[in-house]
Amino acid sequence: MSQSVLAREIFGPLGGLVEIGAVVSAGSWSLADVSVGAFVDGRREHLARVLALIRDIGEFDPDTMLIFDELGYARDHPVAVPSLLLSSGGYEEVSPRLGEPGAVRRMSRMGADLQLTRYLQALVNAAIARGADAAEGAPLVREALGIAVRITGDAPEPGAATVFAMWRVAFLAEILRPDSAARPDARDAFRQYAHALEDALGAR
Repeated sequence: MSQSVLAREIFGPLGGLVEIGAVVSAGSWSLADVSVGAFVDGRREHLARVLALIRDIGEFDPDTMLIFDELGYARDHPVAVPSLLLSSGGYEEVSPRLGEPGAVRRMSRMGADLQLTRYLQALVNAAIARGADAAEGAPLVREALGIAVRITGDAPEPGAATVFAMWRVAFLAEILRPDSAARPDARDAFRQYAHALEDALGAR
């Protein structure tokens, strides 16, 4: 995969998590109360650190890292119902009630689960694509995951170990199947990352 594709696979979930974090931090489950700009302003240090980790994980060049800014995730913008619906994988039925607090809450929590899991897969994929072994790459992935978990906000959300467990079921099992499309060396690399992350996160 190209640098651009690998980076976009990380930035997409991360952008969704920024929006979800802004919704959660507003505290009312009303999209009218959400300010992505204010949310990001209060978390500039976290966002800068996670982007630095992503750069190192994928060895992305400066032009590739600019994609995150170009996508506008860190700029102030309204969080629309369709965006939450997409982030949550269509968890709610499309209806005029999608903007109600209960639906927003459910989409936000499901969206956090789904996007954190996709984010972890994209991080590991980028690390393996650049040839970093697990001893080198797993600590960076672990830190980048931990920051993303904190970004999702104050509502009950999965810890990093729970995200790892969801990723292991949602992605890893398919990759490790003998009949999967992954090359044998890629399967070995994913297995090594899984073992290293399990140890680092204290996952069951």
